[in-house]
Amino acid sequence: MIAINEKLCKGCGICIEFCPRNVFEMSKEINEKGVHVPLPKSPERCTKCNICVLMCPDQAISVNKNE
Repeated sequence: MIAINEKLCKGCGICIEFCPRNVFEMSKEINEKGVHVPLPKSPERCTKCNICVLMCPDQAISVNKNE
C-alpha cells in the first residue's frame, strides 16, 4: 500500500516524474494547503521499489512492503 501524507506533501510532483511504473497522477482537487497532491492512480503497478520514497523531498510517501 502506498500512502501520501497530505500534511507533508507540497505537490512538487517529483514522485510522478521518477516512478518507473507510472503509479501516480496529480490530483485535480486542492488540499487544505492549497496544492494538488499526487495520488496512486495505479497502485497495482507498484513494485515497492521505494524510488518515490527516496526522491520525495518532504518524506511524505510511505510504501508498506508487507502488502
